[in-house]
Amino acid sequence: MFGDIIKKLGIAHNLNQVQLAGKLNISKQTVSNWENNNILPSIEMLVKIARFFMVSIDYLLELDQREYLEITSLTDEQTAHFKEIIRLICIYQMFFPGIMPPYLIRHSSRTAMA
Repeated sequence: MFGDIIKKLGIAHNLNQVQLAGKLNISKQTVSNWENNNILPSIEMLVKIARFFMVSIDYLLELDQREYLEITSLTDEQTAHFKEIIRLICIYQMFFPGIMPPYLIRHSSRTAMA
């Protein structure tokens, strides 16, 4: 539901209800009502929320479950490096379907322990 998505995005961006309300120029009560699924934002506000969190409106409304990474702020070198990592993971998955690359297992274990 929309409220769960807004909570998830707020947490991911280290924003509480008051901070998110400030960023969107709305009241904390409005954010609370969204998170509790009491009301939905207007179309104009959906656009503002989507732009702020760099997600699609379809994602906000749970019409599209894909997640995207925004890379427009990266340098050309960083973008090339990112694309190479994705290419290598895809090749790895062709040869070892369903098995996570060892370097990702180590990283996710560290993240889980933190």
